[in-house]
Amino acid sequence: MSLADRTLAALAALAGLAGVALSAAATHMTGNGSLQIAAQFLLFHAPALLALVALMASAAINLKLGRLAGYVLALGLVLFCGDLSRRALSGVALAPMAAPTGGVLLMLGWILAGAAAFVRPRS
Repeated sequence: MSLADRTLAALAALAGLAGVALSAAATHMTGNGSLQIAAQFLLFHAPALLALVALMASAAINLKLGRLAGYVLALGLVLFCGDLSRRALSGVALAPMAAPTGGVLLMLGWILAGAAAFVRPRS
């Protein structure tokens, strides 16, 4: 497995860790739906990223598209969940348009993951 794929697997683990931590924080901070949404997004996407790595390792999907999909999803999570979390915890945005940009990147990442299944992997 390449360094790029190991990095993607590590990012998946980090997303899972952050999702659990934000779930705990949201539970103890009453009325904070944004933090819970960020936690859920992280927890839903962590296994998806791991699945992409596994599919790439088994050559079931196109490696380049799968890798691109994974990194686009990871960047989308940073922007979307980072913005929701920072707003919930400090009242300050991560960056202008971070959450909507992150959401669009998440959708694009899923489109790329789907395309990776249909583009023939190189032998």
